Amino acid sequence: MNTTRWLGLGITLLAPALWVPATAMADTLEAIQERDSVRCGVNAAQPGFSSLDDNDQYRGLDTDVCRAIAAAALGDASKVNFVPLDSVERFAALQSGEVDVLSRTTTWTSSRDTTLGMNFTGVSYYDGQAFMVASDLGVQSAKELDGAAVCTQSGTTSELNLSDYFRINDMTYDAVVFDSPEQSIAGFEAGRCDVLSSDASQLYAQRIQLADPNMAVVLPEIISKEPLGPAVRQGDDQWFNIVKWSLFAMLNAEELGVSQANVDEQLSSDNPDVMRLLGQDGDFGEAMGLQSDWAYQIVKQVGNYADIYDRNVGADSDFNIARGLNALWKDGGIQYAPPIR
Repeated sequence: MNTTRWLGLGITLLAPALWVPATAMADTLEAIQERDSVRCGVNAAQPGFSSLDDNDQYRGLDTDVCRAIAAAALGDASKVNFVPLDSVERFAALQSGEVDVLSRTTTWTSSRDTTLGMNFTGVSYYDGQAFMVASDLGVQSAKELDGAAVCTQSGTTSELNLSDYFRINDMTYDAVVFDSPEQSIAGFEAGRCDVLSSDASQLYAQRIQLADPNMAVVLPEIISKEPLGPAVRQGDDQWFNIVKWSLFAMLNAEELGVSQANVDEQLSSDNPDVMRLLGQDGDFGEAMGLQSDWAYQIVKQVGNYADIYDRNVGADSDFNIARGLNALWKDGGIQYAPPIR
């Protein structure tokens, strides 16, 4: 695995002048194959989604999505160049071609989908904004936060969500804005604010990073919809399809009972859906410029959706976050993928 560290890009939210014409980058797959790696924009330090482990390797649900894309496109999940990006520079990095795909806890919104020259390819994690408060405040509900100082992060949907929530509930607050998750949790721990507000998944990750995790509690209210997922530049339908179906393949594999542990056994399955998924019946990679076993490579090298969820944020992780909305549609959640056929 390669890691690219970017320092001080100095790029703010994109103006149209920064957009790269789609025709200039229409052959993303060809460029990736020539380079022999996928450049994936990720969060620098959000445990559970994207952070460096003790061996200086990126681990997390978002980074596993990157690996799945590399497995499909190149047949090798390790051929990813992870590019750490903050919340402000991420969109410029995608549009300029510095990264091929953005898999960085990014909320799919109408404005981002229609004005930034990018397409979201699906939802890898259904999230929502929440509040974390110091335990000694004795606060039980977000409705008790009138007049509070709230730490949040610039360049995210959290700022607008906060404003809307407090206005709707006829409350006031003082915003304390930071540029990164690391700064915001440090500010909270240092007492610069009473409350830290972000996506619930990020709050759980930040809580366990505190010197004393028991000093803080995440309140029960979820105040927004935050569908997080990978995004690509507009103008390259082939690459859009590859990224989209890489995620769908993991969801279909879970639904069909095909996992990283049993995928080789499933090669002899007589279930037509499993046969199509694993490239044993028909060639559903050809239309995307991929090998017929593209989905097999994803599951074999990275896993199905349950595999990546459980090891990064679910039952096999330090977070132990219940599947909730991220369960499959047949298990009470809303994760759902179109069939491969």
